[in-house]
Amino acid sequence: MTFWWRDDPPPWSLLLLPAELLYRAGAALHRWRVRPARARLPVISVGNLVVGGAGKTPVTLAIARRLIALGRRPAVLSRGYGRLSQREMKVSPEMSADECGDEPLLLARRGLSVFVGARRAALAEMAASSGADVLLLDDGLQHHALARDLDVVVADASNPLGNGCLLPRGPLREPIAALRRVRRGLLWLTRCDLPRHPRTQELIELSGFPLVESLFAASADLRKKRAFLFAGIARPASFEATARAAGAEIAGARWFRDHHRYRPRELEVVRREARKAGADVIATTEKDFVRLPETAGITPVPVELRISRGEDALERGILEVLR
Repeated sequence: MTFWWRDDPPPWSLLLLPAELLYRAGAALHRWRVRPARARLPVISVGNLVVGGAGKTPVTLAIARRLIALGRRPAVLSRGYGRLSQREMKVSPEMSADECGDEPLLLARRGLSVFVGARRAALAEMAASSGADVLLLDDGLQHHALARDLDVVVADASNPLGNGCLLPRGPLREPIAALRRVRRGLLWLTRCDLPRHPRTQELIELSGFPLVESLFAASADLRKKRAFLFAGIARPASFEATARAAGAEIAGARWFRDHHRYRPRELEVVRREARKAGADVIATTEKDFVRLPETAGITPVPVELRISRGEDALERGILEVLR
């Protein structure tokens, strides 16, 4: 849905207005009906207002590493979007993305304790019984069944709200005014090395939250390489920007839908197009890499998050939760 990320929705998107209004009403009804359960451990939620692309997974990883450095034992609770299994379980690094979801698998392979399932309150009990002493609620801003002690709201500073419309007319999961319901929040801006969108300031002022600013840096070295890119993510342009920042010359690209489940014949098409483009390397995101049925000749491009401002705000927020 590329039109989601343009400042103004195209005129034909007015046809989606009835569906947008229906979605808004359904989301409001859901919030009204749910009564949040209180876990016996502190809960930090990491979420955002839009569908994908803001960088929740690197932020979750960064917070977990800080908690570990403080001597804590964090566990990540996730729905496991896109997985085929329905059971509640702890994620093993040896699992496939079909079993547990791509983002939980990525975090587990980075050394975190991760639990997936539809009922986050049940996952909280599983995590506590497994020795966790603090919980990270992945993609938790719209999840109202589990009470939280801190909401970390992640936004892409270069395009935080897209066209400003709700699903399916735009990328917003809920109006930005919904931030007023957050009792204790932290606004975490990503991609602060790119030109800042004017609406980012609107988001900062409306939330009134302490601010953390950060950027992404690719840990793969693509300097002096012609790279053919492919990915199935919400905003592929962000991956292209990351590859360029890592020094790559972009030979070509092929994009798939978000959380795409790759087939071997699709990867063969990618390889054929890369050869035709004269690429030295075929590169994809770390999240896509864990979904591949086979990985021969494909280079993952992990990203690391670097905080440029707001370390003190992040530290205060975490320490208040842990008291």
